Amino acid sequence: MDRLPNPTWLRTFEAAARHLNFTSAARELGLTQTAVSLHIRSLEEELGAKLFTRAARRIELTELGQSYGLTVRRALADIALSTNSLFGPATHQTLTIRAAISTATYWIATELPEFSRLYPDIPVRLVSHIWNDRPGPADVDVEIRLGYGDWPGVIAEKLCDETIVPVCRADCPAPNLNRMPSAPLIHILGYEDNWARYFEAHGLTHDQNAIRHSADTTVAALQMVMAGAGLATVLSRFARNAIAQGAPLQIAGPPIPFAQSHYLIRPQGAQPPTGSARLFEAWLRDRLAADAAD
Repeated sequence: MDRLPNPTWLRTFEAAARHLNFTSAARELGLTQTAVSLHIRSLEEELGAKLFTRAARRIELTELGQSYGLTVRRALADIALSTNSLFGPATHQTLTIRAAISTATYWIATELPEFSRLYPDIPVRLVSHIWNDRPGPADVDVEIRLGYGDWPGVIAEKLCDETIVPVCRADCPAPNLNRMPSAPLIHILGYEDNWARYFEAHGLTHDQNAIRHSADTTVAALQMVMAGAGLATVLSRFARNAIAQGAPLQIAGPPIPFAQSHYLIRPQGAQPPTGSARLFEAWLRDRLAADAAD
């Protein structure tokens, strides 16, 4: 047979050339970044040519790398096409994602169309819950929790920091920040101190008599805001996504840091995610990294 480099190196090169990022390629392939770097270096030594130029925080394809990348991508695509034609397409099991109802409604659900555009063959089932401390069913592939990352019996990977903002109805004049403590306020159970923290951050006194209603979820609280019951403090991410989806809301004040964060979790001792779960987690990390850069 004519000269043929190690197929594993070629697959790694194709992913790195597509992402222009060794970390993203490693996540897609289920490898470490060190392994990706080793595969690329081994391939370059085999070929006797550089495929990438490396800078402090980015990589770029050389002219030879661009040409070779197109050839390798076409070759792998031909193999995939032949495999599907002869043996049938791969059958993907449904990817089950579990998150709190507010996280599911105002974040994950709004992101899923982009994931499905990139991976149209992966069906997704999104299941929600109210309380974090209850274990999910055994068939959950990806679980996302909001909290401090200190749940017993699980490994928690921090995804992102969060902030909170006050929101009011879109058709109401946004209240002056100094007058907000006396406006009708809505509490979310489990986050009763959010208003006190928000006012404290702005040097304002919290008026307990202003609390008019409470709700057990952000979903219910935002419905109450839209109905004109008062103002609520919610995660900035949820507020932005709800407004982007057409909810008649407006952000009524500047954000402040929130003590809790979103985490990917898995039971201690569980096998690392594979297949569609690994793809989803890698895609979610890349989306959050892009958001942070913006």
